[in-house]
Amino acid sequence: MGRAKDIRVKVIPAKIANAFVKKWHYSGKVVPNSNLHFGCFLDGRLHGVMSFGGSMRKDLIRPLVDNTGWNEFLELNRMAFDTVLPRNSESRCIAIAIRLIKKNASHIKWIVSFADSTQCGDGTIYRASGFVLTQIKENLQLRINPKNNEVIQSMQAFHLGLSKEFHKWEKLMGFQLRYIYLIDKSCTITVPILPFSKIDEMHAGMYKGEKRLQADAHKGDSGDQLEKGSANLTRPLHLK
Repeated sequence: MGRAKDIRVKVIPAKIANAFVKKWHYSGKVVPNSNLHFGCFLDGRLHGVMSFGGSMRKDLIRPLVDNTGWNEFLELNRMAFDTVLPRNSESRCIAIAIRLIKKNASHIKWIVSFADSTQCGDGTIYRASGFVLTQIKENLQLRINPKNNEVIQSMQAFHLGLSKEFHKWEKLMGFQLRYIYLIDKSCTITVPILPFSKIDEMHAGMYKGEKRLQADAHKGDSGDQLEKGSANLTRPLHLK
């Protein structure tokens, strides 16, 4: 594991986490309802952030796991790392964060997260961290603002008062993948668990904003990162 074992993960203030996410997450945006932020430090310096919070549509997400209370699950809203951390860092940081949640917030039974295979990646780190794949669907929520070429999500457009204009903008086509991690292993997922091979079957594979096949991506690589050094899955992407 090399120097990845030297990484320290701890809770940090939202102000510090949000500034880091805005700089390093491909979207350049934070999720307002994130309320638990972990910082990933190497040699005393911040090189990664994981932000957790409630899902925006708890009523839709909560039934994914049987007998889940309203506040018994979290969504990993944002995960952003710079280019400094060594190989295997992301999956190690997720594992530590989950252990800390289990120890200090024992009411949390599971975690959900979404991979944006329209602009960024198909969830390599989630699969390496023990999450299961529960959905692959076409992402119909993203459009391009013609005024500034910015990618806007439907809910964001609603909050900005741009709903009417939003539906006239060009769609950004791709996929969204949903992953679940059960902290409480006695819980039961109520939806089908999909084999990872389904990603190739649906042509939903993506890495760093580029389409790819899982079979090709993992040739000669058994780790959770596909290049030497830190796999910067959250490097800001630009429309071509």
